Amino acid sequence: MLAVGGTMLNEEISTAQRLVKTDAYQMSIGEVVNMYRDKEIIIDPEFQRLFRWDAGQKSRLFESILLGIPLPSIFVFEREDSKWELIDGLQRTSTILEFMGLLRSPEGDLKAPSVLEATRYLPSLYNVVWEKSDQISGVPIDQQMELTSDLKLAVRRSRIAVEILKRPSDNNTKYDLFQRLNAGGTPANAQELRNCIIIMANREFFQGLRALADNADFLAVAGMTDDQIEKQRPMEYISRLLVHLRVPYDGRLDVEEYINEGIISQAEQGLDNVTAEGARETFRILNEAHGVNALRRLENGVPRGKVSLVAFEVIAVGVAANIAAILQRADPVEYVRDRVAALWQAPEIEQFFSAGMRGTTRIQRTVPFGREWFANG
Repeated sequence: MLAVGGTMLNEEISTAQRLVKTDAYQMSIGEVVNMYRDKEIIIDPEFQRLFRWDAGQKSRLFESILLGIPLPSIFVFEREDSKWELIDGLQRTSTILEFMGLLRSPEGDLKAPSVLEATRYLPSLYNVVWEKSDQISGVPIDQQMELTSDLKLAVRRSRIAVEILKRPSDNNTKYDLFQRLNAGGTPANAQELRNCIIIMANREFFQGLRALADNADFLAVAGMTDDQIEKQRPMEYISRLLVHLRVPYDGRLDVEEYINEGIISQAEQGLDNVTAEGARETFRILNEAHGVNALRRLENGVPRGKVSLVAFEVIAVGVAANIAAILQRADPVEYVRDRVAALWQAPEIEQFFSAGMRGTTRIQRTVPFGREWFANG
């Protein structure tokens, strides 16, 4: 058995390796900067919105460069036009470009240069700039300390490894690599990374999801706070909705991997008008039926707690899966109102809230139950 398993594993490794074609260069920071300036390295505007290093993190990067500490590799994907698309190293690359006054905003405008702070080993980095500028916020020109020409040259000559994912590589490999490389860091959460993957796959699809996530009925029903909106929770819920509706789950993948793979498969198919309209109608009816309490648990007829994934998977997905039939009823809102209220009295509901239940187990129960519950009332 072990030998067979080993053979199968070796075959899987061999197959997966054929999907990935890579190359690697050692380049100077000056060369990387020049490629960005010549638009040969592309940073997607949506990715730039994840650029959230603070002044301390930026300063420590330049401390490392000036001390000659090797920098981690950056990863790029070779596009069909031979340009490189940055898929990992956003924070480091953007920090260098911003400090030099070369980084462009998502809208295409040059961003104001940054200023460094004192670091543990280089306290004299305090108020150091690449070039003095009145565009630098918070530090008057007479307090700015311009980096000397020899240190600028040292920065430009510093080397960085560039790992290149070559064009023959499968697109899904690019998405997976982006996810794996970025998931270990702190700048972006899971959905922000997922957003980037969706953009890579189909920008129009991303815009369709964004429109659904910005829908007033959805935001009311989902009870999103400003902090949750900032952290892309609406996009996460809409992504989950579409995947649960259109991609069967067999329990083999981790839930996050299932959502990732599912939303990419949907991005490649595109968002059709029927699905989008069905989602809008789902949240319109839920909002009219129960408003902000639509996805909150009812205990003795009183809504309790916060919106939960259990309620979303049972109610929102259940209604959306049956929306065409629900709209044919004499009073769709009244039907949904009654079914939601009755749901919380159903004995099966307790099993979904069992402490320690794995997400892989939960969604194999909640989603089918919700589909049936709103189909058979």
